[in-house]
Amino acid sequence: MPQHPRHRWLRWPSEPGRPRLAFGADYNPEQWPREVWREDMRAMKTAGVNIVSLAIFSWARIQPRAAAWDFAWLDEVMDLLHGHGIAADLATATASPPPWLTAAHPEILPVDRDGRTVWPGARQHWRPTSPVFRAHALELVAALAERYGTHPALAAWHVNNELGCHNVYDYSDDAARAFRLWLRRRYGTIGALNHAWATTFWSQTYGDWEQVLPPRRPAPGSYPNPTQQLDFKRFSSDALREHLRAERDLLRQYTPDIPVTTNFLLMGDTRGMHYAEWAAELDFVANDHYVIPGPQGLDELSFSANLVGNLAGGRPWYLMEHSTSAVNWQPVNKAKAPGELARDSLTHVAHGADAVCFFQWRQSAGGAEKYHSAMIPHAGEDSDVFRAVTELGATLRDLAPVAGTPREPARAAILFDWESWWASEQDSHPSDRVRYRREALDWYTAFLNLGIRADVVPAHGAWERYELVVAPILYMVPRPLADRLEAFVDAGGHLVTTYFSGIVDEHEHVWLGGYPGALRDLLGLRIEEFGPLLDDERVALDDGSTGTLWTDRIDVVDPATEVLVRYTTGEQAGRPAVTRRALGPGSAAYVSTRLGPAGLTPLLATLAARAGVPSELPAALRGAVELAVRGAHRFLINRTDRPLDVSALAGPGRVLAPRAVMVVTS
Repeated sequence: MPQHPRHRWLRWPSEPGRPRLAFGADYNPEQWPREVWREDMRAMKTAGVNIVSLAIFSWARIQPRAAAWDFAWLDEVMDLLHGHGIAADLATATASPPPWLTAAHPEILPVDRDGRTVWPGARQHWRPTSPVFRAHALELVAALAERYGTHPALAAWHVNNELGCHNVYDYSDDAARAFRLWLRRRYGTIGALNHAWATTFWSQTYGDWEQVLPPRRPAPGSYPNPTQQLDFKRFSSDALREHLRAERDLLRQYTPDIPVTTNFLLMGDTRGMHYAEWAAELDFVANDHYVIPGPQGLDELSFSANLVGNLAGGRPWYLMEHSTSAVNWQPVNKAKAPGELARDSLTHVAHGADAVCFFQWRQSAGGAEKYHSAMIPHAGEDSDVFRAVTELGATLRDLAPVAGTPREPARAAILFDWESWWASEQDSHPSDRVRYRREALDWYTAFLNLGIRADVVPAHGAWERYELVVAPILYMVPRPLADRLEAFVDAGGHLVTTYFSGIVDEHEHVWLGGYPGALRDLLGLRIEEFGPLLDDERVALDDGSTGTLWTDRIDVVDPATEVLVRYTTGEQAGRPAVTRRALGPGSAAYVSTRLGPAGLTPLLATLAARAGVPSELPAALRGAVELAVRGAHRFLINRTDRPLDVSALAGPGRVLAPRAVMVVTS
């Protein structure tokens, strides 16, 4: 688990010791005339709102010109909130620089891989490494901290907004200079860089640091150096984290008693920010999440919330944004069905969230997100959405005893490794169809199908206490991680890994001697060549399942390695598809093809049974219900579209959202 030496929760303006769940939204009063503000306060009280995120995109309103400041409107809103018992998570407003700043200093604008300037007109049009931007941003942060640091409504500081959502990769000259400094700190000498980057290939050897650039667009049909690409990903995440630290440190200087957070965007394919490394920088972790349509949409929500809860070290975390209904940025934006608003919200609570907030409070009448749902939709308070919001507010008040209670760890875990994600999907690989997060989600769905709780934990965290650990596509395995995995199995743990695992070290250098490289001896097998599959290729296995995407030509090299499943078709017919090597009370299993949730579920049932990790649910509910545990509360989340009878579970329970979520108190 990440360490959080400064973990502090919201500073509630009144009754700070009273357990409560935070409930609210992004609040953008600058979009509305002043006469609407008091209506907002009344409606917030009706809905049960007790906190809002404020001033997120307000830089141009707060500082309309370089030497001009306008705090009067924000003073009034802060006072209104406090007068109505509503706390403020006050943003530093640095996410979107105002037009006067970009006009005066176009050098703060990012540059894309092709050398094109990213122009204003949207948001996050700033370079994380620009000293000019940093100076102006910190001036704004200091002004806000001086003015509102002692305001009674202030519950937390909200640094920037979704850092890196649109500007994670900048290829400008500022970025090039910062990248070189980052590399010098990492490698020390140009010789060490040349070794790490294998620059003898394609005559890339550097003689001076000034020759090193970001991986800008190469010649058509060619590829930049893979380790250069990987290091640029590492650097880009670190550059954003350095900006986070700069704002955070200034806020702590002015207001040491106010907690500081920023909102992650841990969902779907958002991958550029190494949140496992960012989490310890914050007083509490916050996340934004939006449901991704598809058959695994609800499972993906649970997967993301589960991972956020573990990044938070089991402590309370803040759901900063999700949607009441439709979003505006998907190809087709469908409204949520009745009950889904509550189900989605309470799934986050089940995984440790002590705050449930939405984007946004009042649906915008204009601008790029005017069709994004809100707590008060265009239809107004006389609407199904607002009624559902109000019902959720009452539910969260009833759930106040859950606040502050820890998540109950599971006995199984899925390792999640950002660097394997980054590296496994780079170019010039055996297949460009590999999708790291999809494979991890498939295993999570298989656990849910079996009714077995599994935590999603960062690979560099403390996962040795789990009995069964699945490490899908663990492509990058430095020697220390390989040693940890071996020690885990030696101590009686059960490891499962998959195709394209153990292949390279931290420099993207292949572990020689045959695949899966760093894990070869642990698994008791050897692979000479990969067998990636074309899009229309399928392979049959003798357990009745079907593999896609990948196969491996496995040779078993240890008598202790048992073949659980074999291929029956394709080039690997008759060869092992799934193996398991017993090592004392522990074991190490290998799955050499993509089976998807349908194929993984029965296989995982076998592996979990042999690891001694059972379901905690009655047989009739396994697969239909997700179980999450916080303290004395067991959350039962309906994974179906029909009502379920959960009377087989002992203990007093109550339905919090019809057809969606039930809580049983033990």
